[in-house]
Amino acid sequence: MARPGYRLALLATALTVVVVLLGAYTRLTHAGLGCPDWPGCYGFLGVPMSEHKQTLAAERFPDAPLEVHKGWNEMIHRYFAGALGLVILGLAVQAVRRRHTPGQPVRLPLLVLAVVIAQAIFGMWTVTLQLWPQVVTAHLLGGFATLSLLFLLCLRLSGGLAPLPGLSRRLRAFAAVALLLVIGQIALGGWVSANYAAVACVDLPTCHGEWWPDMDFANGFHLTQHIGPNYLGGMLYNEARTAIHMSHRLGALTLTLVLLTLAALLWRQGLGRLAALLVAALAVQVTLGISNVLFHLPLAVAVGHNGGGAALLLVLVLVNYRLRPLRASQPEAAPAQARAHYVPTRPFPLPQRTP
Repeated sequence: MARPGYRLALLATALTVVVVLLGAYTRLTHAGLGCPDWPGCYGFLGVPMSEHKQTLAAERFPDAPLEVHKGWNEMIHRYFAGALGLVILGLAVQAVRRRHTPGQPVRLPLLVLAVVIAQAIFGMWTVTLQLWPQVVTAHLLGGFATLSLLFLLCLRLSGGLAPLPGLSRRLRAFAAVALLLVIGQIALGGWVSANYAAVACVDLPTCHGEWWPDMDFANGFHLTQHIGPNYLGGMLYNEARTAIHMSHRLGALTLTLVLLTLAALLWRQGLGRLAALLVAALAVQVTLGISNVLFHLPLAVAVGHNGGGAALLLVLVLVNYRLRPLRASQPEAAPAQARAHYVPTRPFPLPQRTP
């Protein structure tokens, strides 16, 4: 039976999916600076629509001309993110109040709240530092971290999905490594997006007609670069962007091999559903990634690729959750239904005492 707070955690998880997709949509429509200030837009709570407000906006930010559609893309993302923050605050408050209830997670909701507060700070820096790639990538990773932690909270509050006994430590370790590789690949994808390197190669399987084109890894992954005036559209030249794009491709190839191996290991252990779910999520993500290159980054496919990355991450979180080791308080016993009908017996009847 689900524990108290499960439905609210499920709502927060669904809302986080929307926020992640809206963030991708905002970034891909080049609306990250649709509002040059934070948390408002040109000094208003919403996008200035009247002629008077637009005149004031032009006076306040003469170097940032208003584009209404980009402003709304940015503000809608902020509205949903703000609503998510309030829901997560409610989760944390409920967890503290129910801290003495058996099985109630407390540290995890508080951790999610801390991550969301950090996300708000990174959201502000995304605007004030004008899309500095390091901050944009960290902001994207924070969104995925929020999603995975909320999903983990849902699993813990669900009251089901007990750990699977009798599995080897090697399988658990392999699943943990696979999860780390997925996180690394998401970080690479964020770096690709932040540096506008998604279309640095427009052919497959080669890049610019070559298997190993000219690439500049030093500048492509120069993480200590100074903060520039404005990174909208990117500031790297072709060889650096090609290096970023090809690194993401090689990472995708490596990750595909690792996840297929993990799926095979799960299948051998009799966990066919987990294996099928993993392969399905991987197939969708690879298909979307290839489509991004072949069709030159169509908006719907690019947003879907972000969603596919989130889905793949959640599948790995689920796999690792099911493979977690049994605790000392979790006996490896028969199902509850069988235990309920168990009647102890004695091999020989005890002699009756006579008065």
